[in-house]
Amino acid sequence: MRRNNSPTGCSDGSRSRNDVKMGKTIIGTAGVEGLPLSEAILAGGFVFLSGLVGFGSDGRIVPGGIAAETDAIFAQVKHLLAQAGATLEDVVKVNVYLSDAAEFDGFNTAYRKYFPQAPPARISLSVRLTIDARVELDLIAFVGHAA
Repeated sequence: MRRNNSPTGCSDGSRSRNDVKMGKTIIGTAGVEGLPLSEAILAGGFVFLSGLVGFGSDGRIVPGGIAAETDAIFAQVKHLLAQAGATLEDVVKVNVYLSDAAEFDGFNTAYRKYFPQAPPARISLSVRLTIDARVELDLIAFVGHAA
């Protein structure tokens, strides 16, 4: 049996899939509000946005209901995506968490403004949120380049 002396472990000198380490870049702020999370991470050509709620500039949930909260969230989303070199057109998946299923239609009316054509894949759940908000979103965007 011949021994493989390649530094990569592959007989042809190429890298095996297990040898490739994916880098990650923090986008936005790490340790938001002292919590063990980052606002967003760029890794493997994808941008992963942590759960966002409709905070205003005063650090409180914006008044005005589900539409106002959704608009505030998307202002944050656009800002974070821009820092990663992405736009809403790059979003491929959205997870929606509603505190009240009765607000599903109102949420969809507000949401539709941001994805009028070719909307991303999505799931919507009715849950009890850990903060006094009507909606929380987390998103994944594809930017096509690794960190």
